Amino acid sequence: MPRLDGIEVCRRIKSDPVNRFLPVVLVTSLSTVEDRVRALEAGADDFLSKPIDRRELMARVLTLIRTKEVYEKLDDAEHVMAAFAKVVEAKDSGTEAHVERVARAARALAEACGLSGSELDLAYFGGIVHDIGKVGVPDAVLLKPGPLDPIELSAMRRHVTVGVEIARQLRSAASVIPIIKHHHERYDGSGYPDGLSGADIPRIAMIVSITDAYDAMTTDRPYRVAMTSAGAIAQLRSGAGTQWDPGLIGTFLERVMQEPAPKVEITEPALVAPEGSHNRAEQ
Repeated sequence: MPRLDGIEVCRRIKSDPVNRFLPVVLVTSLSTVEDRVRALEAGADDFLSKPIDRRELMARVLTLIRTKEVYEKLDDAEHVMAAFAKVVEAKDSGTEAHVERVARAARALAEACGLSGSELDLAYFGGIVHDIGKVGVPDAVLLKPGPLDPIELSAMRRHVTVGVEIARQLRSAASVIPIIKHHHERYDGSGYPDGLSGADIPRIAMIVSITDAYDAMTTDRPYRVAMTSAGAIAQLRSGAGTQWDPGLIGTFLERVMQEPAPKVEITEPALVAPEGSHNRAEQ
């Protein structure tokens, strides 16, 4: 587009209050991390680099249309948080569209668990902003291709505290704080930041933890290649009762993933998913 690039067009569209909920997909030949960040800061809802697959474009447009209704329920403060989350996502090309997939799966799992109304919206929004605190994690740590040393791991885990502090500045975001704070707790009490266990872990935080783990395991990351869906499902099953709530794992696999129940019941203690196998912050 002569004189006016797509990012500037997007910025002008989104600057009009009438269009603030209008989904914008930026299709461009640009492909660097910096380009993705610029596009999302301009208000783009999705980013596709040429050449594109027409079916993928249509699928993403339909997804944005379906989620538009949820976004319209958010207030301005919550939109700020969602924008932060997308900027964090854009910093790491391996997590492109990750939070959207986590959010949709979290809402589906919450619905399968019998939640409804505002709780479904909370599960969706929690899936979007659960890692918002990573905006404060140095890129050298966030994108490191190898294992984190103890100092780097401490810096990574601080994203929970940073995320809570961001949410606390916005009174309307109070309901999402437990999700941001506790989505790294483990069912056996060995997680962080508070070492909560079992039913003490907020249910929607555990729901987001499960859907985050599955999507992270099936996505390429700087520190490992993606697992197959079957491999990720095996990890979820092995971590049921130790890392994750076994009842929620069963519901996720059977109702959301539509996986048949295992034919053979395992009576020995389940193995724990290897530290860092699904999420850098779990190392």
